[in-house]
Amino acid sequence: MRRRARSWFLAQGLERGPGGYRGAFAELARTRKATTAVEFAVCALAMMLTVVGFAEFGRLVWTSEVLQEAASEGARCMGLRASSCASAGVYNAANTTTYVVSLATSRGVVINAGMVSLTSAATCGGASGFSQVSISYDFTTVAPALVTSLVHGFTVPASACFPNSS
Repeated sequence: MRRRARSWFLAQGLERGPGGYRGAFAELARTRKATTAVEFAVCALAMMLTVVGFAEFGRLVWTSEVLQEAASEGARCMGLRASSCASAGVYNAANTTTYVVSLATSRGVVINAGMVSLTSAATCGGASGFSQVSISYDFTTVAPALVTSLVHGFTVPASACFPNSS
């Protein structure tokens, strides 16, 4: 049995030397059996990062749009003294905040009253007499291990003005 093992190594062109079988590393370097797996591993990582990056960017844009719509609708409700934002035809900050929070939350972005800032007599674009709603939302990624620059998140602002009704 020992003779067969030795003859197999000799048949492979591997010679026994002081450090083991010389040529074994040369044979390993020449083989192409695992190149596809190695190439796939390298490319798969890059593809995964790209896909996650696109998904997170899309989620960021979507979140920004939802917040901007909530701010716009809240400012309009506030300026027109609609029933959702007023009490007996008079502006009510608590009703307006609840309305803006419910708008954003119903569209999938969970915010709280502390993120909403209301001004009933704002100056927008150099003109006075506007209702203004501002929302400050801390966006955090769902994949902090892959996108390390976003681990602590960043603030997504949204602000809108609407003229007050007389």
